[in-house]
Amino acid sequence: MREMDFTTENIDCCEIGDIMEVTEYKLPASYWYLLENSYGASGNYKNAERLKSKFGKVVRKWKDKKFNYITLEFDE
Repeated sequence: MREMDFTTENIDCCEIGDIMEVTEYKLPASYWYLLENSYGASGNYKNAERLKSKFGKVVRKWKDKKFNYITLEFDE
């Protein structure tokens, strides 16, 4: 299993256990991912760290002083 964090403005867009689709975008030297309906965005990942799955399960919703986060778990 692999986990990935996404920053979000609306932490109430999903519930723990929901399955969400992610879309991959390519930058010149890396990749990043967007949650369905633009609910959140990931950080940048190297080519070797690319996702193989298009769907992930919400396993955690959390906050720090600056951002709201949603953590998805992928079958990889």
